[in-house]
Amino acid sequence: MRKRPAWVVQKSAPENRSGVEKNESDMVKPQFHCDLWIYFTIQNWILDFGRPIVMIILPLEWFPLNKPSAGDYFHMAYNIITPFLLLKLIERSPTALPRSAVYISIITFVMGASIHLVGDSINHRLILSGYQLHLSVRENPIIKDLKPASLIDSFELLYYYDEHLGHLMWYIPFFIILFLYFTGCFTHVKEQKKMPLAGWILLGPSALYYWYLVTEGQIFILYVFTFFAMAATVIQQGHKGFVLDSNGLFLFYNFILTLGLVVVWVAYLWNDEVLRKKYPGVIYVPEPWSFYTLYIKDSH
Repeated sequence: MRKRPAWVVQKSAPENRSGVEKNESDMVKPQFHCDLWIYFTIQNWILDFGRPIVMIILPLEWFPLNKPSAGDYFHMAYNIITPFLLLKLIERSPTALPRSAVYISIITFVMGASIHLVGDSINHRLILSGYQLHLSVRENPIIKDLKPASLIDSFELLYYYDEHLGHLMWYIPFFIILFLYFTGCFTHVKEQKKMPLAGWILLGPSALYYWYLVTEGQIFILYVFTFFAMAATVIQQGHKGFVLDSNGLFLFYNFILTLGLVVVWVAYLWNDEVLRKKYPGVIYVPEPWSFYTLYIKDSH
């Protein structure tokens, strides 16, 4: 019998060891991404929710109306940090996700958030000049008497970019990425069905932010569609013997709690005639900042 050359034996040994290491890594249980969820929660509250608050609190002299405001810089930071965190989240997915869908979603997200940055920046300057968010563009006192009347069409176009096109291009890819990540959060390991204490602590502030996102962004239909898709995925994977890991549970509980908060919010303002006029139709989900300009702003 011929002996194998020494170099073949030496080469095959590392390959076998690397194969064992790969199998062992496959057996590692998925960990709860506490760091990423904390980063998401903090930057969402500061850079998104806190953005208009900073614009109101800081003196107007610091940021003239013809220059970017503090909120604009917050929005710029959000447009950079959030895609980065989403990419890091995708990197940690236990399963391989379609790269093309992820890349297209990230690109569209950045473009939509940038469109919203411009529209929202001008919109908040209009608020400082007396613009009322609970009224339509043509009904606002500072706009309805503009001359020539074609200027009103321009402001309606600005509103469309800010509140419709910008939001759709921002939030649709955002929820697509979350859903794609969610589809990879299933495991056979029963122990991973438990969410750690850190997840329960983060659940409240995270869901409260998503309540703000759904109501202020006017994306209730998109949110409900995503939630139903997630629920259908849980049922389908359950029939195959898979259960959600801790990260999947965190996302799923987030959506459930957010839905409850939105229902409470709508029920509280169900009979408000002024807001009903601005938000006609079957889907009635008032924006928090419209509520602010209607009932809180003048009281301070």
